[in-house]
Amino acid sequence: MEKKIIAPSELIINPDGSVFHLHLLPEQLTDRIILVGDPARVNIVAEHFDSRTFEVQSREFHTIGGTFKGKPIMCLSHGIGPDNIDIVINELDALANIDFTTREERPTHRQLSMVRIGTSGALQPELIVGTPVVAEKAIGFDGVLNYYAGRNMVADLEFEHAFCEAVGWNPLWAKPYVVDAHNALVDQIAGKDMVRGNTISAVGFYGPQGRELRLPLANPDLNRRIEEFRFGDRKVTNYEMESAPLQGLAHLMGHRAMTVCSIIANRMNHNATPNYKSAIRDLIATVLERI
Repeated sequence: MEKKIIAPSELIINPDGSVFHLHLLPEQLTDRIILVGDPARVNIVAEHFDSRTFEVQSREFHTIGGTFKGKPIMCLSHGIGPDNIDIVINELDALANIDFTTREERPTHRQLSMVRIGTSGALQPELIVGTPVVAEKAIGFDGVLNYYAGRNMVADLEFEHAFCEAVGWNPLWAKPYVVDAHNALVDQIAGKDMVRGNTISAVGFYGPQGRELRLPLANPDLNRRIEEFRFGDRKVTNYEMESAPLQGLAHLMGHRAMTVCSIIANRMNHNATPNYKSAIRDLIATVLERI
């Protein structure tokens, strides 16, 4: 079989040998990665490291690498939204599995373990502020995975169909996809003290999550229908913006990935707290101990 050479236009490598957006070098990559949205939160994670070996800042992508309890680890910020996840996961996989000198896929696959720590809004009244919710299944409203071959092989097609039927999915929107987190990684991180939920990854924060400010919504009844939806014993627990493309792309590429979010608002009870940093700090410490 003829070797696939990845063209410079498809994988842009910076003059210093780093990958285009993240500005990371292949030798800086670690197998264990904590992902966060906020670039400032990387410093909060790195406060727990035994040592720091490098720090790179490029746009919203902030990375600190080091060790935790003697083992290599890095924390990387991805910014907000599913489009950024498409960049981050593709470039992390390229660092792991493409030879930057020859531009060929490496003969031995390197698997990464990625845990995203985020914040989220609950869609079920019993989920109180501060609850950690794992996206055991993620429901992508973003459409990112629909651009990749093999999408149906990693998606829960029955769940997708039932969801679209139940909520009266608007055909003008991207088709939802439903993907699992890596089961073994979920067991490792969630333990017995985190809620295992079914998380929506929305394509925006306001209208796409049913928030109405000055502009009216195309489907103002959507969140009520989502709250009432059931697929067997599963119900949709919360909204965020990144878990589905993370988990879907990781499955296609052969990596382990999951998301756990701290609930900072309850959309059904109409309450929220901006003072969520202590809960996030506790969640960070727990994930670091378990990853």
